[in-house]
Amino acid sequence: MKNFKVVSFFIISFFSAILQAQSVESYVSSLPKGSDISILVQSVDDKPRTLAKYKSDQFKQPASTQKVITALAAELELGADFRFETKMLTNGSIANKQLNGDLIIQLSGDPTFTRGQLKNMLASLRGKGVEKITGKVILDTSIFTSHDKAEGWSWNNLTACYNAPPSAAIIDDNCFYVTIKPGKVGAKASISVSSNIPVTVTGNVKTIAKNSKDLNDKYCELDASYTDKNRYQLSGCIASGSDKIALKFAVLNGVDYFSSVLKNELKQQKISFNGAISARNEPINSKLSLLVSSQSAPLSELLTLMLKKSNNLYADAIFRTIGGHYFKIPGTWRNSGDAVKQILLKKAGIDLENLVIVDGSGLSRLNLVSADKMMEILQYISAHDRDLKIIEKLPVAGKDGTLQYRKSFNQPPFIETIRAKTGYIQGSYNLAGFIEKSDGKIIAFVQLLSGYHPERRDEPKNSAIMRFESEFYKKFVIGE
Repeated sequence: MKNFKVVSFFIISFFSAILQAQSVESYVSSLPKGSDISILVQSVDDKPRTLAKYKSDQFKQPASTQKVITALAAELELGADFRFETKMLTNGSIANKQLNGDLIIQLSGDPTFTRGQLKNMLASLRGKGVEKITGKVILDTSIFTSHDKAEGWSWNNLTACYNAPPSAAIIDDNCFYVTIKPGKVGAKASISVSSNIPVTVTGNVKTIAKNSKDLNDKYCELDASYTDKNRYQLSGCIASGSDKIALKFAVLNGVDYFSSVLKNELKQQKISFNGAISARNEPINSKLSLLVSSQSAPLSELLTLMLKKSNNLYADAIFRTIGGHYFKIPGTWRNSGDAVKQILLKKAGIDLENLVIVDGSGLSRLNLVSADKMMEILQYISAHDRDLKIIEKLPVAGKDGTLQYRKSFNQPPFIETIRAKTGYIQGSYNLAGFIEKSDGKIIAFVQLLSGYHPERRDEPKNSAIMRFESEFYKKFVIGE
């Protein structure tokens, strides 16, 4: 941390007034035309002082800064020790190396669940003497209901891994790799998927000259479409001479994917089962016996990865779990948004009623938040962080997470002085977090930027906003 000399209240107030009246607007003028930014910077203490304020009451898309709201609601409702639990249950009994009854796998929407965990659970089942299942295999998906994709998700990004829907059935992040290798100019590119991935990927991807001037080539983009049962179709073009590329795709039908993996793992464990695997979205109320269970790491660890790496699947699985846990009914996007608002009002005294909370990740373009309300959340987190421990989970400038390589903050004096959640969707560059000084004093800040589009094509598209951030926040770090 850099040393920050504490000055008198009078000087701070004088500096704050100047910053509010002049400095914010002068910095904003350096952004590309059409940019619309909200800024709010406050001290963090018993009586917070506003150090900078600009259009802080306006609603904007939070993008991934939404995850700060999700993290606070999760800590308050679920608790740091909460764990997702996947269970194998039965309505029958084990005798003569057979499970005489149904095998019911109660899925929890665990975003960390892996094929390795499934393998271990089935190995434990076989260790209990089960070599054959005489009844059905049922996936209980009743933890969530309604659509697995939230309103306002961009349709053209749905096949991307970062858009993987938080189904009740999640395994290996519900993502998989597809490898594309260009051929000779005019020939089809080859497409391959690992043999243990239960999806179908076909394609008609044309190989074009690397520097082709043909307009048909210029506007021929690699594209992916999707149909039922995890069938993907690739089309468009790829430049010749390129190395093969690996693209990470989202599993869009979690139940079908989980079922296929399960069927293969049953075979690998030599557990005989001749029926079809079915899914049930209503709770099974008959008396069941627990056979095997598997738990995730505690919520505190999941939130660290969610915030540091901006993991959307974790955020939305936790978000839907909050709704189900709070109302004691299957989680949906709608009841989860309502639950978050009620939890923060009742437990933190923060009124978010006028905000639009559609998902937990910030992927939805329908989410709306103001810098004022985000600041209330940051102030609460800071005041209660001895118990919440959320600040330590935020990315650290120049060190880790999504702030490790952010150009505005990866040089002195910013390195390790800033902890903040980033948020990006096209046109938005957002921040919500803290500047910590060597004397232990903390400043909270929120930046919500929309309508950003670079004016020049001869420089990286984020150059202007990176310059804005490094120049504007430097005042707060070094105390000029």
